[in-house]
Amino acid sequence: MYGSTIVTKDPLRSLRQRLHDGRRSGSAIVEFALIAPVFFLMIFALMEIGIIFFAQSTLQKATNDVARLVRTGQVQNGAMTQTQIHDRVCSDIAPLIPCDSNLRVDVESFSNFGGETFSAPLNASGNFNTDNAYVPGTSCDVVLVRIYYGWTVFTPVLTPFLTNMAGDKHLLYAAASFRNEPFTTGVSGC
Repeated sequence: MYGSTIVTKDPLRSLRQRLHDGRRSGSAIVEFALIAPVFFLMIFALMEIGIIFFAQSTLQKATNDVARLVRTGQVQNGAMTQTQIHDRVCSDIAPLIPCDSNLRVDVESFSNFGGETFSAPLNASGNFNTDNAYVPGTSCDVVLVRIYYGWTVFTPVLTPFLTNMAGDKHLLYAAASFRNEPFTTGVSGC
């Protein structure tokens, strides 16, 4: 026939091709076995760092919400306790951050912005201080609302880089400082 070619099958060529392909797939498995642990560790590390940043942002939003309640006098006029504020924060941060003993709420008031001191969230051994204050202040007081949480670091390689407190935990810390509004009757300005 004109223009057509007859192709004959070479059985040795087919066998060589299959053997050659098999050698390549075996090397791919070995390469994957060498690289996979590092790859998955990097993926887990990226996920954990991303979750920590998201948790930090969530904690700051909860702090801002509590600060607004204090600043406008809703906490003082409603006689809200530290436990009620803690529960309010828990509802704002759930389900990302567990509401457990790692969550601390500290509210302190001062007469002005200059020269005031407040306690550190951690003691010298890296554990939480037990002296959390709860003084939301009155009209025109300067208030510092701090909420912090001890986040457990799960990725083993990140532990030395992310832990900054005892028990392989990373301190998530959020704060808001402001002057209370003149919410008391008879107070017209600060």
